[in-house]
Amino acid sequence: MTAGVRRRLLSLAVGELVNVPLQAAVWFGVAGVPATAANLLGFTLVVLLLLEGAAYWAAKLRALAAGGGAPLPAAAWFAAARVANVVLLGLGVPLTALAVAADPGTGSVPGLLFALFAVLEHVNYFHTQLMYSTPEDRRSRRVNGRRRAHLARDLDRARKGTRQGAAFRSS
Repeated sequence: MTAGVRRRLLSLAVGELVNVPLQAAVWFGVAGVPATAANLLGFTLVVLLLLEGAAYWAAKLRALAAGGGAPLPAAAWFAAARVANVVLLGLGVPLTALAVAADPGTGSVPGLLFALFAVLEHVNYFHTQLMYSTPEDRRSRRVNGRRRAHLARDLDRARKGTRQGAAFRSS
């Protein structure tokens, strides 16, 4: 693994972790979003996805540091998170939407927006890559279209019984 790849993966993992307190401070501190049940529910869903993202980038870094073709550590955990997220988001989005319907305003609308952002983060990590942060990524997207998310591809490899399959089944 090159030093550049290592730095990038470490940056992604740390960035997701730093975003948790940073976003809390920005939204609930600086912007003054009230800490209502709806807003905290939506924000908690975002935090969950940020922590899963940090865990994935750290696990990917570990797998690549171990050598070519090393299994993704905790692949089974990520596969379970993929399913659990659908349940949690499937409950959280309607609950925050009901809060908006009952009492629209700063006590509920940010919560719904947080929950919807969590859905996008889930899609970005577990299904289709939505974030293209480097010029090479953006160029590739223009030429080849959207691609499967890195974690989705790693989980596919684990399920198909490649070298990662053993880690998937035993994690």
